[in-house]
Amino acid sequence: MIIDTLSNAEKYFCIHSLFRQAFEYIQLQDLPRIEVGSYVIHENQLKVIVSNKPGKTAEESLAKFECHDRYIDIQLCINGNETIGWKPRSTCQHLKGSYDSEKDVSFFTDAPDMYFQLDGGQFAIFFPGDVHAPMIGEGEIKKLVVKVKI
Repeated sequence: MIIDTLSNAEKYFCIHSLFRQAFEYIQLQDLPRIEVGSYVIHENQLKVIVSNKPGKTAEESLAKFECHDRYIDIQLCINGNETIGWKPRSTCQHLKGSYDSEKDVSFFTDAPDMYFQLDGGQFAIFFPGDVHAPMIGEGEIKKLVVKVKI
């Protein structure tokens, strides 16, 4: 997992061949005005999901304590204050159901090892080894998630 601000995004271009394109897409957007919806940056490689929803309680978010096998998430908080729970997948012991290959998601019932907060302009990168519970907070949270194919 990586936590940082958009002003430092260039540091991470070397991690994955699509990170430059993902962050350049983000930086070209008028983020406060970007419309809620799904966008394709590069077919089957990079897609974007923009949401603007009320924050959840920790309990609500932990009901979908998730991780992915085929995509890396770059989750950017545009507006609001978002708290996210995190735990390394390697220490999770309680798989909830089975892996959903269509949605590329596994859920766990373990408790997070830590929580952290993102404010406007901050992002977190979640790799397949990162189990995360996003959207915890009060009030509206506008966020952008880039799904990066591994």
